[in-house]
Amino acid sequence: MKRRSWRLLLSGASMCVLMLLVSWIIHEKAKMIYRSLMFRDDETPEDECDCKKILQGDRDEIDHAKILSITKSFKNITRITDEQYVKQTKDCENFRRTRKYLPFPLSKEEEAFPVAYSIVIHHKVQNFERLLRSIYSPQNLYCIHVDKKAPESTMRAISAIVDCIDNVFLASRFEHVVYASWSRVQADINCMKDLYQASSRWKYFINLCGQDFPIKTNLEIVRALKALAGANSLETIHTPPNKEYRWKKRHQVINGRIQTTNQDKNPPPLGIKIFSGGAYIVVSRDFVRYVLEDPKAQVLISWLNDTYSPDEIIWATMQRIPGVPGFLRAHSKFDITDIYSISRLIKWAAHEGAFDAVYPACQGIHIRDVCVYGVGDLQWILEQQHLFANKFDTDFDPIVIRCLEKYLRQKALKEYH
Repeated sequence: MKRRSWRLLLSGASMCVLMLLVSWIIHEKAKMIYRSLMFRDDETPEDECDCKKILQGDRDEIDHAKILSITKSFKNITRITDEQYVKQTKDCENFRRTRKYLPFPLSKEEEAFPVAYSIVIHHKVQNFERLLRSIYSPQNLYCIHVDKKAPESTMRAISAIVDCIDNVFLASRFEHVVYASWSRVQADINCMKDLYQASSRWKYFINLCGQDFPIKTNLEIVRALKALAGANSLETIHTPPNKEYRWKKRHQVINGRIQTTNQDKNPPPLGIKIFSGGAYIVVSRDFVRYVLEDPKAQVLISWLNDTYSPDEIIWATMQRIPGVPGFLRAHSKFDITDIYSISRLIKWAAHEGAFDAVYPACQGIHIRDVCVYGVGDLQWILEQQHLFANKFDTDFDPIVIRCLEKYLRQKALKEYH
């Protein structure tokens, strides 16, 4: 009996040691993965700046970053050309490893909740690739729409990047996108169709452009989407009188630009009330199915084809149609502004200013009355509830993107570790 007891004791001790050994190996492996995926503080020229200080609003470090960003030599060494991307992607495995694309989902929760993205792009490949890397996770799906008017070098570089990543693909049909015309909406619908047919697993759809950037980790995005519980998040308000011409008059594209005609349009079909909003949306798979398959949606799509900036009409209007998955009632009390939609954080020049303004002043530059963020905007950006922010530009300020991507990667890996 004593021998048997000793054997059982030794067997138990051996099992305990084995379990400790396995636990130690797993822990060490996790540490190695953590280190290999982390963005270190000395990898790129942008790392000359202290991102921690910038995120804390340190004025001296922000001024240092601003001066660095306008230096010609700094701009030259931080820019990745289209040709360089083509060359880097000759070896896809090396490209994914050196660019630090996540090789696996960082949690079971994320793995069980895939997200579908469309990204519409026409230039600035470096912007696009850094956006893709920051939102990338193997369980998600990514449809990339490249504008037909994009330079050939842009198309080559994007195709090379896409070919290196299994769950990223080019749209089956490209549009020649004209600003404020129907082609912008059609580009997203093309990707909606491709994503819907590619997989039945994804839960939500988010549309992006090449100058967006996430301000939340993938896990935070997943939890925000789960909290919607089938609802949608997008801007949708009653149309201001000064914007009614957009859908009351016919518009047409002439010589690559959209122009207003003197022709009145017929009233909206089926008694649909027209609402205004933004081009960017966070919507459920059921909402996408409605867009693609419902007869009422097809009638509205056809009617909107000759309006001005239909991307700022179609989603806002569909969201208020009874029967649409996740719809809101048409009463003004249910209006949602861009402040309360989680889809996109945008600083509009007309609403910037002092204490009584909607946003603090832009710390970058303005393009089409939209703030292109600088490092001085970062602290404010990360205080907001939105999932993404617009606009960023590596040609103008690569440091703001570097600090954002480092912050997000560190946060994501800390949760994983």
